[in-house]
Amino acid sequence: MDATEWRFVKKRTADRDGAVYVSPDGQLYRRTGGEGLRAEAAFQRQLADLDYPVPPVLDEGVTDDGHVYVVEQSLGDQTLHDMAVASLNGGRTLSDEVVDLAAQVSARLLRAQATHPVAPVPGLLREWLEQAGFTANVFEENPDLDTARTRTALGTVLDRLDSVPLCRGHLDYGLPNVLPAGVIDWQHHGVVPLGYDVLLTLEVIPFKGGNKGYTASPGQRRRYLAGLDDASLDATGQPLSQHLGAYLLVKALFFLALMRPTDPSRTDKHLKWQYRRQLFTKGLEQYERTGTVDTALFPRLEEFAAGHSAGDHP
Repeated sequence: MDATEWRFVKKRTADRDGAVYVSPDGQLYRRTGGEGLRAEAAFQRQLADLDYPVPPVLDEGVTDDGHVYVVEQSLGDQTLHDMAVASLNGGRTLSDEVVDLAAQVSARLLRAQATHPVAPVPGLLREWLEQAGFTANVFEENPDLDTARTRTALGTVLDRLDSVPLCRGHLDYGLPNVLPAGVIDWQHHGVVPLGYDVLLTLEVIPFKGGNKGYTASPGQRRRYLAGLDDASLDATGQPLSQHLGAYLLVKALFFLALMRPTDPSRTDKHLKWQYRRQLFTKGLEQYERTGTVDTALFPRLEEFAAGHSAGDHP
């Protein structure tokens, strides 16, 4: 297919010069980027061979201007995030249909991950912690958080996850990357402890500060996690939701990474940075006290902003 026939969809966040295009009939997607895209395509081919719910890679190469391109089969044109926003109908709670679809796709991914574990190698779990939490970046931008207290909590995370199988993971799994037919955008792939990808799908919504337009009710969160526990019990003999707190503490680091504003005049970015710092601190306090993290107790961004303006926060 001639490159001029592809319709531009969006820029790629993973590659500054990369983009996403769709074929005239909507059946194919063409992504362009750098060498990272080539590695992503190789990883995606491997996942397809292992029966992961991913789009098949049909072609790849280099464009005339030197960009790597990858062509893959379309899994559809509407992510679960798109479906969630479209179904709000004036409210903020996710539709049960979206929650149930998320549970179905997540269970498919979990079973594929459990069926093809990665051999444990000394240091591999710590590598996941560093990669998934961007811990070096977080501590560089927030040196006051690089304390014995934080390091002790993260050490506890590693100890509690030591017996969890390792698998090939997405590392940025969530409703924007999930479609009813499978999972897209594997550029942040790596080795993860089983359950890290799928358990957090509804739990990470509060990290957005309420700005995504939807929330998950307590009942929806319980039902989603119960469905995944059924799948994990069948696959591994253990309910993986027991590790939710450990995973959320690491994800709190992920959401704090690369947040510190370089422009002092950007008060909006400064506020969001302080907000994410507050969420990490609250998550750390909960994890130390209870061994888990309840994101329903996190303040919304607008609530934090009101307190920040009143001088309640640094």
